[in-house]
Amino acid sequence: MDEAIIRHIEMEGADALLDAGVSVPLKSFRLPFRKKPLELRVTMRRPCLDGQIRIARTYLSMGVTSQQMWEFTKEQEMKFLAEHGGKVAEMIALTVCRGDLRRKLLLRPMTWAVRHWMSNDHLLGAMLRFVSLMGTDPFIPIIRSAERTNPMKPRTSQRKKGS
Repeated sequence: MDEAIIRHIEMEGADALLDAGVSVPLKSFRLPFRKKPLELRVTMRRPCLDGQIRIARTYLSMGVTSQQMWEFTKEQEMKFLAEHGGKVAEMIALTVCRGDLRRKLLLRPMTWAVRHWMSNDHLLGAMLRFVSLMGTDPFIPIIRSAERTNPMKPRTSQRKKGS
């Protein structure tokens, strides 16, 4: 594997372990007597397993691959958002509302806010970013390492006795 790819995978793994999120602008407000607009931002974090399963189901129901999404033209992006915008907004809301209580109370309002306030560029960018993070490829070496260090697995020198 290329050194840059390995470094990128290591950084994503560190972000996942640190539970670092991606801050995305939701809505900007212009206030009088202020040069810069006031931005309302939300932090998207890697969801727990329940949220990942819900995101995976929603993503698979759309019938498009991540590779196809990266190659979209502007017209294809607009068509995709027209057909699947609500599902994309719900997937993004699931990354913001991670816990059970938050999901029950805030999922629908957050989905509405994402659908009505977030710009198209941020919407598609956020979805592409988190679809790429949902895979298991970066963690395959960790799983292999855990298999090798499994204390319940018989060692090679103990195959005859089994203890």
